[in-house]
Amino acid sequence: MIIKLLVATLLIAGWQLTALAAPAGQITHLSGILVTKKADGSTRLLSVKSEVQEGDVLSTEDDTYARIKFIDGGEIVLRPNSQIKVENYQYNEAQPDRDNVFVGLLKGGLRAVTGIIGKRNKEKISYQTPTATIGIRGTHWGMLFCQGDCAGIPSPGGGPPPNGLHVDVSTGSIVLSNGAGTVQFNAGQFGFVAGPNVLPQVVPEGVRVSMPGAIATNRGSGAGIGGSGAADCAAD
Repeated sequence: MIIKLLVATLLIAGWQLTALAAPAGQITHLSGILVTKKADGSTRLLSVKSEVQEGDVLSTEDDTYARIKFIDGGEIVLRPNSQIKVENYQYNEAQPDRDNVFVGLLKGGLRAVTGIIGKRNKEKISYQTPTATIGIRGTHWGMLFCQGDCAGIPSPGGGPPPNGLHVDVSTGSIVLSNGAGTVQFNAGQFGFVAGPNVLPQVVPEGVRVSMPGAIATNRGSGAGIGGSGAADCAAD
């Protein structure tokens, strides 16, 4: 009897913890198939209004674009065949000292706009990629990681972009750091990182990551994230 009571108590406690776990964000726009792998290893399809939790690995399929709005107002738009892991996303309006955002790009590309954390605690935001860690200085920016899978994306030199990490900054600035050093990229600049031990470099022309208008434009505010018609973000 005691064992049964203990098991029941543990199950209830586990359910309560799950129920109390606050979402990190929500899917606001989606065209195509978006799959999440949860921290417990389970997978499921997401739709508009689906919640995103810390620990989720989000993967877009062919021709899929997905836009996520996070709890501090920050947003990410994922390109097709992209994958990110939301390692941490902590925000509490009354507790700025607990802010913490850490997102890993595993493949593909995205555009991002920072929210309140980017304004009050920009040093608490970082993105991890296979070639560099990206620090945010309050901004709107894009990145694309190519590993033999960017054949359909044009580059200024013609043909697909070279393998490595490509970044572009629309507003604000970002800082790229890896084993070779740290370089800051400001609004209007492009960057490229060939590998984890190669210094990030500013390039005169680069890959600009863009999104279809239906995904890029917020229906409520009209705010955009890299619409394909925008002059500052022009690569599909």
